[in-house]
Amino acid sequence: MIKRRILIEETDIILKSDVEPHHLRIFILKQREELKSYIRMHNEFQISLEPLKVAEAPLIVKMMGEAADIAGVGPMAAVAGTISELSLNFLLKKGSQYAIVDNGGDVALKTNKDVVMGLYAGESSLSGKIGFKIKHQQTPMGICTSSGTVGHSISFGKADSVTVFAPKSSIADALATSIANHATGDGEGEIVENCLVKADEFREHFKGVLVVVGEAAGTVGKIPQLVETDRKVVLGDLFDVY
Repeated sequence: MIKRRILIEETDIILKSDVEPHHLRIFILKQREELKSYIRMHNEFQISLEPLKVAEAPLIVKMMGEAADIAGVGPMAAVAGTISELSLNFLLKKGSQYAIVDNGGDVALKTNKDVVMGLYAGESSLSGKIGFKIKHQQTPMGICTSSGTVGHSISFGKADSVTVFAPKSSIADALATSIANHATGDGEGEIVENCLVKADEFREHFKGVLVVVGEAAGTVGKIPQLVETDRKVVLGDLFDVY
């Protein structure tokens, strides 16, 4: 199994694949440049916190625009997940049967073995103690997380983690942001409930959602099987299950 790290400015990919990722870095650079060129001509695409209409545009822009439109957020909320998804598709076209693309915690994967992914949820006691068993038959899948307490991404809520499991990581990324933005309320239980109510609006677009706020947690839809993990395992750490 081949492991690589691809670091290009904000893009920070940890890759695990059964094929050598020849030219993947060049492919990602091309996607980023197409996005930058579009933003130079349409500055609002980078700063808008609401969906925008996208007409003639590169594929990466169209995917981000479609995901944002579904989730009701700005297009940049989907950038990491979209790059993960595009990178996964690139590897699958090269014949990969096992590929995991983790772009800063926004994951796209297609595997021929079951894998376990750990959950990182800030200071919550659940952080590092539970993970998700992803059955290979459930892939391809996008697994993306938004947090109001961890990381640098913009979130208007107070969730330690909102993890979305969806067929596409571009959509999972945008939905995680949208749901996490509704992590408001006075107590942990109320905050979780507000997130779940928002998540329920998007049921047709995801497989499952897990929300963690402190010691409270809740789900919508069907998330993968929960398993105990070592505390050192965090979101994005995936390993085979035989």
